[in-house]
Amino acid sequence: MKDGCSTFTSKGQLVIPATLRRKHKIVAGTKVQFLEDQLGRIVLQPITEDYIDRVRGMFADGPDLLAIWEKEHREEGKHDK
Repeated sequence: MKDGCSTFTSKGQLVIPATLRRKHKIVAGTKVQFLEDQLGRIVLQPITEDYIDRVRGMFADGPDLLAIWEKEHREEGKHDK
């Protein structure tokens, strides 16, 4: 893990070092998700196009969740009649 240091402002703002912003394609307006791990560490996950593409790829070989939902929804409709 690369080292970087920053200080919170009185408003709770934090500056991410430029080298990390460039590396992770963080630009003005980039949203970030705050996560807390089991050790109590706070992890910042920038929600960038690269991140979204990786997350989509994780589900590419998984089950078709929409098809499963549609099937369950149809079955529930049969029981309601």
